[in-house]
Amino acid sequence: MSKKKKYRGSGTHGGGSKKKRRGAGSRGGRGLSGRKHKKVKYSKEKIKPRRKGFKRPSAVVKEKNTINIIELEARLDEFIEKGYAEKTKNGFNVNLSEAGYQKLLGKGKITETLEVECEDFSKRAKEKLEKSGGSAIELP
Repeated sequence: MSKKKKYRGSGTHGGGSKKKRRGAGSRGGRGLSGRKHKKVKYSKEKIKPRRKGFKRPSAVVKEKNTINIIELEARLDEFIEKGYAEKTKNGFNVNLSEAGYQKLLGKGKITETLEVECEDFSKRAKEKLEKSGGSAIELP
């Protein structure tokens, strides 16, 4: 027997009192409306994880302009033209501070002997420069 026939004449169709099961209000609204609670938050958008800590002010954050060893070797000719580097007997002298870079990073292989002047070097960059016979000169 179908539900239509089963509840004929009952008035409430198995919903208890006549006051109950009236409309969307009895279930707190339609869809995701009316389901807000302090412990469980439902939203139509994807729920983002809560971030901890704080954002540092932009006036305090100083980003260093960096360059990798692989890029430095690829651009040696360009640096020589602009006067940031010069060829010597042993290899090349490069002043990265004049070129506008504050840090040399160690990605890539060194094929030339480089003597690099810069404000800061990564640990791997220093190791690679010294291994190839060059040196890392830190500027104040």
